[in-house]
Order: sequence, then C-alpha cells, then structure tokens
Amino acid sequence: MSTIYALIGAEIFDGETWHTDSGLVVDGDVIKSITPLSNLPGDIRQVELKGGKLVPGFIDVQVNGGGGVLLNDGPSINAIRTICDAHFAFGTTALLPTLITDTPEITAAAIAAGKAAAQEKVAGFLGLHLEGPHLSLTHKGTHDPKLIRPMDDADLLAIIEAVQELPVLLTTVAPETVSAEKIRAMVDAGVIVSLGHSGASYEVALAAKDAGATMVTHLFNAMSQLGHRSPGVVGAVLQSGELSAGLIADGFHVDKASMAIALRAKQGPAKIFLVTDAMSTIGTDISSFTLNGRRITRAGGRLTLDDGTLAGADLDMISAVRFVHRELGLSLDESLRMASLYPAQSIRVDHRYGRLAPGYIANVVHLDEKLDVNHVWIGGDSHYAR
Repeated sequence: MSTIYALIGAEIFDGETWHTDSGLVVDGDVIKSITPLSNLPGDIRQVELKGGKLVPGFIDVQVNGGGGVLLNDGPSINAIRTICDAHFAFGTTALLPTLITDTPEITAAAIAAGKAAAQEKVAGFLGLHLEGPHLSLTHKGTHDPKLIRPMDDADLLAIIEAVQELPVLLTTVAPETVSAEKIRAMVDAGVIVSLGHSGASYEVALAAKDAGATMVTHLFNAMSQLGHRSPGVVGAVLQSGELSAGLIADGFHVDKASMAIALRAKQGPAKIFLVTDAMSTIGTDISSFTLNGRRITRAGGRLTLDDGTLAGADLDMISAVRFVHRELGLSLDESLRMASLYPAQSIRVDHRYGRLAPGYIANVVHLDEKLDVNHVWIGGDSHYAR
C-alpha cells in the first residue's frame, strides 16, 4: 500500500513563500513536493482540507511541562511522552523537554529518560534542554537557590557523555560561573550552549560567545539589561550576529515595546525566536502545582511563586505566534518563522525541520482563518485533529 498522499485545499507556507492551488505531497515521513493541483498524479490519495493554511510544525526549545506533568517531578520516558502529546494541540510538533535546576540525581534521571525517548523515537521529542544548575544566584528567577551550584569536572564529563546519545542537547549556563574553557569543551563535544540566568557583563557574554555559545535563554528575563554604559547580556545578544535568543511572547514576561525594539535592533544572521517556557498547566485546567517543593499558582495567564516571581509561563506556541502577529504587528510569515525556522536554526536542525520542502520531515500544522490549530501531522502521521 502506498504511503504517499497529498494535502490539498489550503494555502501552503513553505517557510518563505505561500503557494495556492497546490498540494503538499507527503511520502512516508518526509515531504516529497509542493505540486500544482493540475500536476498531481491521478492515483495519489488526496486529503481535502477545505480552506485554512498549511504551515511548518512549530519547534519549542524550552518546554518544562504539559498535560499536568512537569519534567522535574519525575523524569521518565512516559513524562516526556505526555509533555510532547500535550503540545501537539497547539501546533508544536518538535520540542526539547526542559529540566529546571535540580539535584544531580534528577538531572541524571532526565538524561536517562531523554536517551530512552530518543531510542524509542517518541513523537515530538527532539532532545533535551538542561536549564541549570550552573546559573547565577543573583539572577535565579524561579530556580531554587539551594540547588544552583558551580560546574565541576564531573558535571562537564556527564554532559559531554550525554550528548553522544541525544539528537540535541542544549544547556543554559551563566558565563560568569562557567568558564570559557568549559563552554568550549561542551561545544566541541556537540552541546549547544545558551547563556541565561546571568548577570554577566557585555564583555563576559561576548567571551562566552567567542568560546562557542550560540544562544541566550528567554531574552530580557533573568539577565543583565541594556544600560547606556553597561550593555549587559541583552546588549550582547542584540549586537552580536552569532547569538540567537528565545523570547517568551505572552505579554507578561516582556513588555510589547521591549519586544518590538529588540526585534528591530537584532543583528543577524542569528535570530530572535519564540519559546513558551511552558509548565505543566498546558492542556489542563489545573490551578496550582509545585516545583522543587514550592507552590506555583496559575491566575490571569500568569504562573507565580507565592512572592509574585514569574515561574515559567502559561503559554502555548500558537498563542505566541498570534501575539507577535497581532500585538506587535509582525507579518504572519515572520511570526511563523519565529516559531519554526528560527528555532530550528538555533539548534542546528534546519536541514530537516522548520520548512515544508522536499526531504524535510513531514511535520505539518493546519491552521484555520482565525489561526487556531485544526490538525497536526508529525512525520506524516496524524497526531491531533480538532
């Protein structure tokens, strides 16, 4: 039985260009072509969508939880599967489950769970993001200060060993606490190093970039800000064309004006892209949960500790796309790229993800005219239909 089919009846955005009166031809788990309807073979199975838009699946490199599960609460392959499943309904077809600063034992369990998820090819699993524990105490955010610690040689060896068995391994570190030599060792091993939860100076941040760091975690949040004599980590991101940066576009973590200014100021080719920093609330109606023994409350679109500190985000990716499109006035094309192509580039998987093009993984999202998610295909297989 042939595995080839064509999705028809919707506009198609390939990551750069819109196509009308065409079909997206999928062969197994990869995209074969975007073909004018008049040229589609008569014997190919056609799936009629009746309007809307076909766009590349979203990629989220910072996802702490979903479906009632937080990775920190019990790292396992089942937890990873639940988190991935919860985000399909919001257009995220590939993600990095993210472990917030925790004990060495929990970190080791998360790495083991990631290896198992990679071996079993869990749908939506793209790799791991270890956010901490090697961060700045002065810019800890919601991270438990009792668990933040320097990176020792054993930590370095563990992460270098882990990357050998994971498709992607991203780690967030504060460059004032992790030396340029350790950053270079991780990068040489294949780890993607992001700077975050850091009070580093502009000069220290650029030195980390020169050592191989290529990303900054949740721009503006928990980092040294842009000052007129001290550009800080924010200034390093905007000035350097080699540092990409995630952005939590929920209207709470960063003011709209700051987002717009940063997007105009950012030097390329590296880009600002969307992340959700989502917690366990996504896809549920739960009103509170715990992280490292501390209560986090969900109210009014925000997640906060008892002292009011923002604790991750109650955000999904299609909502972030709508926010930058409608609230910041970005074109739909650019808003979609911020959720697909640019994050794919940031973790170096843009040769297979982030576009609808021949040879790319068939991760496809069908949006209606209101930009709600109607249907999601992952590797050519249907994983969500509204």
